[in-house]
Amino acid sequence: MNKLDVINLLVPHPVQPRAVEEQFAPSNIALCKYWGKRDRELNLPVNASLSVSLKSLGSRTRLSPIDGLADEVWLNGERQRPETMFASRVSAFIDLFRQHSSFSLKVETHNNIPTAAGLASSASGFAALALALNECLDLQLNPQQLSVVARLGSGSACRSVFDGFVEWRMGQREDGMDSHGIPLDQQWPDLCIGLIKVDASTKAVDSRAGMQRTLETAHLYQSWPLQAATDLSRLQQAIETQDFALLGECAEQNALSMHATMIASWPPLLYWQPDSITAMRQVWQLRQEGLPVYFTMDAGPNLKLLFEASAREVLLEQFPGMEIVQPFCA
Repeated sequence: MNKLDVINLLVPHPVQPRAVEEQFAPSNIALCKYWGKRDRELNLPVNASLSVSLKSLGSRTRLSPIDGLADEVWLNGERQRPETMFASRVSAFIDLFRQHSSFSLKVETHNNIPTAAGLASSASGFAALALALNECLDLQLNPQQLSVVARLGSGSACRSVFDGFVEWRMGQREDGMDSHGIPLDQQWPDLCIGLIKVDASTKAVDSRAGMQRTLETAHLYQSWPLQAATDLSRLQQAIETQDFALLGECAEQNALSMHATMIASWPPLLYWQPDSITAMRQVWQLRQEGLPVYFTMDAGPNLKLLFEASAREVLLEQFPGMEIVQPFCA
């Protein structure tokens, strides 16, 4: 089973662009991480995961039909050469829908978060592209099907099709049709996420390569699926009961456990920088002093703080450059 097979199941007829279309998708921060694939071709995960969206931070993608033999791919106002990783991944994704027809698109993506810096820009980017293609090509896919399609571009993109808390069910089927995001009903208006951008540059080892290295070389990885399953259950309980301490403790331990498996891979994979560790220690010190604040980290050096609105002013004094998102506030 490959990506073309999946698209043929979902869209078994030729398609053509019908109009200019623009869509936005939020980035998401995983509280229980996705790290490791049981199927690399279809981006099927080893474990289920759970995230919260970053609301207005993410990717906006505009698709326009054009004449010519090749796509035009633009990122943040700059045209990308076809051989760049970004342009080649975008065109390869659109190729999935060109099996029975020929067309070219101008793809204009604008990220209001750093690209390829561990802030889930690929998740929001492929989710926005999937949403825009659904309208531009009149695919008529429902949200769960769109989550499956987005996952083919980037695993965690299946969560960025939705807002709020989203669980990515790992699924069991070979075709991956049961591996998609499911939005949770719960709201948490006081929940805040603080973005601490230690380094916004492109990371040396992307998540896809880092994930595979960890799976293949880190003996510690054997314990990861059990850790993730336990953490997912505890996070679901924390969200259901609005238990912030449980949410924060679980998310922080889950992130550190994931990074421990990376460090134990070979060659060692360490995304942290000295300022990352300084910020971690600062969070631990504040918590020791009685302030309920926790952090999570994806595959990059940047921290995401978890706290409630009552701690907002104190934390802005401690981390002056921090950008704050309240995912459940208008």
